[in-house]
Amino acid sequence: MPTAVLPRPSRTAHAGAGGAPRRRTRVLALTEARWAGAALALFLVALPLELTGAPAWAWGPLYALVYAAGGWEPALSGLRELRGKVLDVDLLMIVAALGAASIGQVMDGALLIVIFATSGALEALATARTQDAVRGLLDLAPATASLLTAGGGEETVATEDLVVGDIIRIRPGERVGADGRVIGGASDVDQATITGEPLPAPKEPGDEVFAGTLNGTGTLRVAVERDASESVIARIVAMTEEASRTKAPTQLFIEKVEQRYSLGMVAATLAVFLVPLAFGDDVTGSLLRAMTFMIVASPCAVVLATMPPLLSAMANAGRHGVLVKSAVVMERLGQTDAVALDKTGTLTEGTPRVTDVRPLPGTGLPEEALLALAASVEHPSEHPLARAVVSAAQERGQTVSPVSDFASAPGTGVTATLEGHRIAVGSPARLLREDTTPAGAVAAAVASALEETGRTAVLVLRDGLPVGVLGVADRIRQDAAASVASLARLTGGSPMLLTGDNSRAAARLASEAGITDVRAELLPEDKAAAVRAQEQAGHRVLVVGDGVNDAPALAAAHVGVAMGRAGSDLAVETADAIVIRDELAGVPAVVALSRATRRLVVQNLAVAGLFITALVVWDLVGRLPLPLGVLGHEGSTVIVGLNGLRLLRESAWQRATGQAANASPPNPRPDSLSG
Repeated sequence: MPTAVLPRPSRTAHAGAGGAPRRRTRVLALTEARWAGAALALFLVALPLELTGAPAWAWGPLYALVYAAGGWEPALSGLRELRGKVLDVDLLMIVAALGAASIGQVMDGALLIVIFATSGALEALATARTQDAVRGLLDLAPATASLLTAGGGEETVATEDLVVGDIIRIRPGERVGADGRVIGGASDVDQATITGEPLPAPKEPGDEVFAGTLNGTGTLRVAVERDASESVIARIVAMTEEASRTKAPTQLFIEKVEQRYSLGMVAATLAVFLVPLAFGDDVTGSLLRAMTFMIVASPCAVVLATMPPLLSAMANAGRHGVLVKSAVVMERLGQTDAVALDKTGTLTEGTPRVTDVRPLPGTGLPEEALLALAASVEHPSEHPLARAVVSAAQERGQTVSPVSDFASAPGTGVTATLEGHRIAVGSPARLLREDTTPAGAVAAAVASALEETGRTAVLVLRDGLPVGVLGVADRIRQDAAASVASLARLTGGSPMLLTGDNSRAAARLASEAGITDVRAELLPEDKAAAVRAQEQAGHRVLVVGDGVNDAPALAAAHVGVAMGRAGSDLAVETADAIVIRDELAGVPAVVALSRATRRLVVQNLAVAGLFITALVVWDLVGRLPLPLGVLGHEGSTVIVGLNGLRLLRESAWQRATGQAANASPPNPRPDSLSG
């Protein structure tokens, strides 16, 4: 992925929640704002001079400077567009202002320039503030890092110069300089800005750390695993840059209409000017009416009705851990009417946990002793099931004793000597293969019962005799059931569960999550085929996944969403949106936010249409003063722009979350996914 390079205007940075620096663009850092301010200041000096009867040489040059300061940029932009055979509305505004000046209405033309420039500055500020809400992540990564050299020394280098394999030292209170893995030391790291975890995460050798997170009281040595351009922060920023360059279908449609509308408006303006002249009206009156018509009929507010709300919604979702890659995706999210979910890493945590501890009758071992016995033998192993057993013992406060003569047999398990006993921990099928004793039969029955419920059974032998069985399973996320219910209410149909796991594990998970449509033991192409079948049936499918095997389904979906924290690079790159904090509840919330955005866009279009219609009718039927026409036109533009910014508020996300949780179920569809 290419390195994200963003302009760095003057900014004030201060700590936000969780210690994250927050960007806020200063008004005067924007070129549009400086020129608009200059035009306004000159206008405020010229206006009283004219009104108090000062000679024209006193206020005339000031008005000329107003025209130049506030009009040069849109005029230049409009001429460039015209060279490409595109008629820009900005150019029409400048023509209208010059037309007003040509018939002696210099003050009215200057007022048009000032209001138009101020409107453009407000739009630029709104866009910049929207980008600030997401791009503030850039300030998290430190500019330099302490690189450990081969000779044992240390030197300060730019973080962008770090390469995979470098070893860096992170001192207490410093921010981590690169994505990597701890190889020495121990500390607690505040990852709230990246993962959303409310408490600092303990880090020790083998744990992953992210650039921009804040180290606690310990010192860490970290091996760099990603270049600066591939870090979590860089990927988020690059996706945001890409998002800001895309346009929603509604926006593209409106801009296409704008071209034809502008040509039609020029023709209508000529008619408004020429027809009264043909019936004896004076040139000045006809030209003034025509200029007013051109101003009030321009579709500026209509064009601005779509993009600001979508960008605001994207920024708000990004602040809450859902990165939407483009405005197109933001619009599509609200159109979905069917959902397909992956199992491991999406509905579940993606990490195996011990769920059952079953000592066998007659062994005299309580649950705690059985778990401690298994954990002591598993401790030297790197197998995921071994880590699950050791973690379970540590969480319960059990002592993990040292062992000797440790050995590992792939596919079977591990063995070791503990306090004079030979202990084996591993697969019941392998360890009981030649056991025909009653104890072996009991152990096999217990293991079979656990496997029937979707657990993975782990057998423990002591001196060749079965003493207990552990059940291990991937734990369902805490918010999975509520999120599934919210998605079902929003779409009107039960989500599908698409998984490559076995049917028993899939059925157990589905019953816990409240899913009735279960499709298990699927290959990646099978998942994609299931999604395409729903799309061909007329559904717009939202797919949520995290693994490489989910990528084809994510690509085939109307909208693909990846779990970002544990998701594979391929899934993250393929998906249209990313749940950065792996909070599944963010998915129904962003769907509800998309629908709220759509409603606000419709409101904006209605407001813009109402203003244009009223002002045009007034100008054609009566005599609309030019200053009032300017105020009405630019006022509608400002109104729709500010209305779109409402979606930046925290309350907008909270309302979306509430709507997702309490959405009234739509009427059931005959072809619902639950069928």
